[in-house]
Formats: sequence, structure tokens, C-alpha cells
Amino acid sequence: MGTAYSTILPEHEQFIREQKLFFVGTAAQEGHVNLSPKGHDAFRILSPNQVAYLDLTGSGNETSAHLSAVNRITFMFVAFEGKPLILRLYGTGKVILPSSPEWEDIAAHFNLYPGYRQIIVSDIDIVKTSCGFSVPYYSYEGERDLLLKWATNQGEENLIDYRKRKNSESMDGFVTPIGKEFDADGKLG
Repeated sequence: MGTAYSTILPEHEQFIREQKLFFVGTAAQEGHVNLSPKGHDAFRILSPNQVAYLDLTGSGNETSAHLSAVNRITFMFVAFEGKPLILRLYGTGKVILPSSPEWEDIAAHFNLYPGYRQIIVSDIDIVKTSCGFSVPYYSYEGERDLLLKWATNQGEENLIDYRKRKNSESMDGFVTPIGKEFDADGKLG
């Protein structure tokens, strides 16, 4: 059952900042539910009811596609060390692309890692905590740098081509905001 709150409290913010991993869940009306793990220092609390994360180029773009169809989103943070706790943030989300008018203001909150493709911004209406008593202990050993090295080695031109091929449409055929930016010739609009 857990306890529900209408805003992110200071103790929630502290817990979120301590976590090295978070999960993002989305779903459109039809098709598959998506659950993505996220690492790196990519999550920001913008206010007690607004958060954002820097989304890096990956093999899919389900979150972005789902938010374009139905803007529901859930974030989950889990304590793998220390006191057990699960914290979920429920809300609505939107995609901010580098071409979006609000990009500069939102991007200023982040270290723009190689391969960044968009920022997901979410307005939070429910914060829910639960015990996490059954979550096992895991020790953090460090960040994997494989994705950042891959993006650096690709270069911007190859990343654009990769996003066109792999990030323009969801597995269920929903066009993503990145996909909408390519014109009929496959060029960025």
C-alpha cells in the first residue's frame, strides 16, 4: 500500500539524489508497456512537483513514443543499500528536443553527456513510498562508460543516422518526436 504524498518532500529528494539507478515506466493506449533502467547523473528535481532526466541515445525510444501518444509516466527509485525503501513518482511527461524552445533553460540543469538526444520533463502529481523489505542488497561498483564511449566514437553525423534508423519509431509503430523531425528525405527538418 505505502504512503502517498502530493509533492516531493526534502527527505524524498535526498533519497533520490543518493540513488545510482532509476527506472522509467510508460505505456501507450495500445501496444507494449515499457520499463527502462537509467544510470549516470541524469536525473534532476526541478521543483517539488517537476522532475527531468537527460535521455541518451539508445537502441530504442519507447518512452518518447509513449509520451507522444499518452503522456503518463512513472519513475521508480529503489534502495539497494542502507534502509529499505521504494519511491515512485507518478505524473505526466513531455519530450524536449534540442530544437525545442525550452531546451536551453532545461538543458542548463545537466551535464550534457555524449550522445544526449532529448530531455524528458515530468509534472508529478503523486509521490508514493513503500517498504522495499524484499529488495535484496546490491553494492554499487561504478558507472559503465560503454554508452558514452560508443556515442563519442560515433560522432554527431553517425548518431543522427542511428537515431533516424533506431529512434524514430517505437516497437509498436508509434512515431517519436525525433522521428517527426526527419523530413520525407530522411533529413533533419
